[in-house]
Amino acid sequence: MTAKTWSDEAARRAAQSFDLVHLPPGFLDDPYPYYHALRRFDPVHRMPDGSLLLTRYADVVAVYKDRRFSSDKKIEFKPKFGDGWLYVHHTSSLVFNDPPLHTRVRRLIMGGLNPRALSALEPKLIALVDRLLDAAAARGGMDVIEDFASAIPIQVIGDLLGVPQADRGPLRGWSLLILGALEPVLTAEQLATGNKAVADFRDYLIELVADRRRHLGDPESDMLSRLIIGEADGEKLTEEELLQNCIFLLNAGHETTTNLIGNGIAALLENPQELARLRADPTLIKSAVEEFLRYESSNQLGNRRAAEAVEIAGQTYPEGTLITLGIGAANRDPEEFPNPDRLDITRAPNRHLAFGSGMHACAGMTLARLEGQIAIGRLLARFPKIERAGAFKRGGRARFRGFLSYPVTFK
Repeated sequence: MTAKTWSDEAARRAAQSFDLVHLPPGFLDDPYPYYHALRRFDPVHRMPDGSLLLTRYADVVAVYKDRRFSSDKKIEFKPKFGDGWLYVHHTSSLVFNDPPLHTRVRRLIMGGLNPRALSALEPKLIALVDRLLDAAAARGGMDVIEDFASAIPIQVIGDLLGVPQADRGPLRGWSLLILGALEPVLTAEQLATGNKAVADFRDYLIELVADRRRHLGDPESDMLSRLIIGEADGEKLTEEELLQNCIFLLNAGHETTTNLIGNGIAALLENPQELARLRADPTLIKSAVEEFLRYESSNQLGNRRAAEAVEIAGQTYPEGTLITLGIGAANRDPEEFPNPDRLDITRAPNRHLAFGSGMHACAGMTLARLEGQIAIGRLLARFPKIERAGAFKRGGRARFRGFLSYPVTFK
């Protein structure tokens, strides 16, 4: 009996025994039956390590918007990472910090992603996408991930930080190793390669930052110069904060956009009726991208720690309680999204949580949306017939959902 045909009793057992540290068979391929079971039978699920897993939309939103839940990960990352570079990185970056560091970094980054900067970036993004599609057309097909989806954010973030084109080769590999270390279970090999990736990336950035200090660019268009100069009130990052948040910018931009594009294209090919609707009316691309973000959220899991005693769904939990936010589960909650397992590119309203919520909502979400709209929209406009060409390979991660390979051909 497969997960999709579980009896009520089987679903109840699956929910009550669920553990992110010991994932059940098939979860990485299709986590949604487990999320449905958890929402129905154990929506505030206590895992064996004492942490909570929330799978209802309302509960996840409530935690996101309550400042009594901390994003600081020093307590849980110390035993996981030790004193290595992964610990330094993941406790210095924007996403795993509370104010005041979070406020300082976010203000600097958001200032560099203002409407004028994005407007100036759009023609460059279109030209990049068209070059990638030209190369794919010449081959008669492509790997959606390797040849297209992953190449776009690497170039965009590389441009924002002013990374020379010749230096961009290692960027994606570093990103995958650093983010892979955030999985619930970490092997000794992943720890070693993740630490080395941070160290190598940091060494490269030290030289890049030193050169940029000597030749500052326009802070309105050069993100690295903006981070170096800081705000007008003299608010600046320390050298380590600067280096680690440059790494964060690449990782966050790469993971979100690569998976958005890859997951979106796969969802359309698996739902030909929705693909036909989008081809018939290309103006639906904006709502389609929002639906891809909901339907297959790139970031499936988030974490918070209770900074004081808190109430969740009517029950009080003590200070220090670790909470895992089921983003992918919340985005399939039928209480918020009717027919949640159906792809509907005109879905409205669509208040998905793919970019989080509250003060930690993704700083680069407007850029990620723009990349997704241009990449998928121009792909469909260019090729009237796209088919999968062989087996795909999933990323094999619980926290981030996407593909490592997805070959297609153009007919």
